[in-house]
Amino acid sequence: MARTMSKTSTASGSLAPWLGIALIVILFDQLTKIAVRKVFAYGVPHEVTPFFNLILVFNRGAAFSFLAMAGGWQRWAFTALGVVAALVICYLLKRHSGQKMFCTALALILGGALGNVIDRLAYGHVIDFLDFHVGGWHWPAFNLADSAITIGAILLVIDELRRVRGTR
Repeated sequence: MARTMSKTSTASGSLAPWLGIALIVILFDQLTKIAVRKVFAYGVPHEVTPFFNLILVFNRGAAFSFLAMAGGWQRWAFTALGVVAALVICYLLKRHSGQKMFCTALALILGGALGNVIDRLAYGHVIDFLDFHVGGWHWPAFNLADSAITIGAILLVIDELRRVRGTR
């Protein structure tokens, strides 16, 4: 279903506010990763609460370490995918710049995707450090870029539901 322009949408609005959000995500993501790399030894958990640790781990794959052991080609494949996604997102941001929730969601996804692309280019892997767990079961470790992507995806779903229901 095609996305229609709302009353507040412009076909050629400014990218600046949306790129600003993406840049903030990238900065916070990279600064936290730098701090974690300086402070923590690899693989050593640091308990924050009974269900949350900080732990430095490297992910050579995608979400949930998908294809982490694929032999190295995935670094470039996921980097290329992130760059292509960023270009598509920039196009969508420009085209729908007046749709605030939609563009906020895309900006969060853009910042998260580029934060992880930076890791892949600089280190060959993504730096993860947030570790939630219950008993002996651990959710795969993740980072602020992943969180921004997830929040952006949730906002996209909410925006689409509002659009379909005509309540935007």
